[in-house]
Amino acid sequence: MRIKAIYLVMAAVVALASCEEKKTGTMESKQVCVSDSLAKMIEVDTARESAMKNELNLTGEVSFDENNVVKVFPFASGQVMKVNVSLGDKVTAGQVLAVIRSADVAGNYSDLTSAKADLAISKRQLQQAEYLYKNGISSERDYTEAKENYNKAVAADNKLREQIAINGGGNTNAAGTLVVKAPRSGYIVEKNITSGNYIRPDNGSSMFTISDMKDVWIKANVFESDIAKVRVGYTAHITTLAYPGKVFTGKVDNVGSVLDSDSKVLTVRISLPNPDMLLKPEMFTNVMVSNNEAAQAVAIPAGAVVFDSGKNYVVIYRDKCNLSVREVNVIKSVEDTTYVAAGIKPGERVISKNQLLLYNALVGD
Repeated sequence: MRIKAIYLVMAAVVALASCEEKKTGTMESKQVCVSDSLAKMIEVDTARESAMKNELNLTGEVSFDENNVVKVFPFASGQVMKVNVSLGDKVTAGQVLAVIRSADVAGNYSDLTSAKADLAISKRQLQQAEYLYKNGISSERDYTEAKENYNKAVAADNKLREQIAINGGGNTNAAGTLVVKAPRSGYIVEKNITSGNYIRPDNGSSMFTISDMKDVWIKANVFESDIAKVRVGYTAHITTLAYPGKVFTGKVDNVGSVLDSDSKVLTVRISLPNPDMLLKPEMFTNVMVSNNEAAQAVAIPAGAVVFDSGKNYVVIYRDKCNLSVREVNVIKSVEDTTYVAAGIKPGERVISKNQLLLYNALVGD
């Protein structure tokens, strides 16, 4: 069937009515007419004045949105006894992430026990001093001193309770066990502890980072020569090896101010929604940043251009029997549009589909 279709196309070309030869620009061409059958196979588009699109291809990788994450820090120093999650796991709010045995927590409970005893003693002493003072047996000074001692014991007890609350509160016990729970639902995008690790009190790094991954960042590298081609607000189209043919669309929301001292590249950040959770942190991406430049040019469909012997041509269509081949000066092609500097004017029509058949008929021997 495919061979038969090729023969039919060739027959349609041969069936074009040939007339006298004429010159078009610098190319000799024949006058031909488009038959009714061929008219159904071609498409005609009109050249138009348009702002030129610019296109910049970059490489980058997926990162979680750092403005929409929760970092879980250790409440106290100690040894990690158990870790229940791995990198990438989905967790729910309140789920146990890890268990830590902490001498600090055990010490707080021990101090709280002593503070409770001191509070009970100072309370009894206050009651006794108040009774003696009201009955004229002891001085006001003794009563005031007992009251101050009681207030100090209350303050010490409250301080230890608040400290325990800060260090995990209901997630701790007197044995020094600290249970680390997820403060929100999401995915574990960073995990910095393993079972057996010892967490020091001066360690400022987080144990876990949780993100809902509904929005992600793409961090891409821009060479110094291309910095002027990227600005905040430009549209970016992202493709990945994992999902061939699928294009994700986002916006440039941050352009770095400092070049990397080693690679001499500038980092730009692209934000985009990730509702289906397809994009994963550290996934490699290809990024195409596009924008409309202020410069104007004549735009035609990219499929209308015929490249032959190092030059670019288009087939000009005036009517069914008024066709010609014309050389054009191509500035660049972006997506499915070609921008032309000379050779065609706005309003002129070109063949944009199967134009090669007509081109060969017009310039062939």
